[in-house]
Amino acid sequence: MKILGIVNQKGGVGKTTTAVNLAAYLAADGQRVLLVDMDAQGNATSGLGVEPQAGGVYEALAEPQRAAELIHDTEQDGLSVLPATPDLAGAGVELVDEPYALRDLLRRLADYDVIVIDAPPSLGPLTVNVFAAADALIIPLQAEYYALEGIASLTETVERVRESLNPDLKTLGIVVTMFDARLNLSQEVEAQARAHFGEQVFMTVVPRNVRLSEAPSFGRAINSFAPLSSGAAAYKRLAEEVSERVQAL
Repeated sequence: MKILGIVNQKGGVGKTTTAVNLAAYLAADGQRVLLVDMDAQGNATSGLGVEPQAGGVYEALAEPQRAAELIHDTEQDGLSVLPATPDLAGAGVELVDEPYALRDLLRRLADYDVIVIDAPPSLGPLTVNVFAAADALIIPLQAEYYALEGIASLTETVERVRESLNPDLKTLGIVVTMFDARLNLSQEVEAQARAHFGEQVFMTVVPRNVRLSEAPSFGRAINSFAPLSSGAAAYKRLAEEVSERVQAL
């Protein structure tokens, strides 16, 4: 089992879109995948059409022995969700002194090939738990101004996490999102990212795509909502790249 954290301290960068659609394509490839929604907004949960009734990751962190009963299946074979509920927002305070709570919880869930975690858009205790639990991180980088500065700050944080909490934590890769080939800015951000981070940047670039934006409102991943769209093609390629890099971990 490999645990992948999708992280960026900035909101609106395509983090949840990447978590949901990457998980969906990994499952479509025949892997058993669990998506863990660690963002109290619950967008990854609703984006897969899940409406948690009996609790979610907050309850699982409090009572790890109940984790299996809190996991929801989705309409896609092989893809399950440990959902977020609004009370997860309060967990940040409770987890300040428990950086390994999520890691200990996920180690109980041995039935999956890959666990994908959608981290909250912050560097608080919930995200620290994601860092401590993950084998590797995937960092979405939106093709917009100032984006690289945020990534530089995040990579410094990851280095501190390696020194203190999780020495084996890897950065699986950086994925350029919200790319608009018509804009010089998008091309410049991609070029700068590749110049600075080299092979850490995935070859796949995720375009701005209306269908990607529409899919969550229907509670579906892009591979079932608009499988012929450019967004679907991008996340299918990204899943293939991710699988290759995971095998090398």
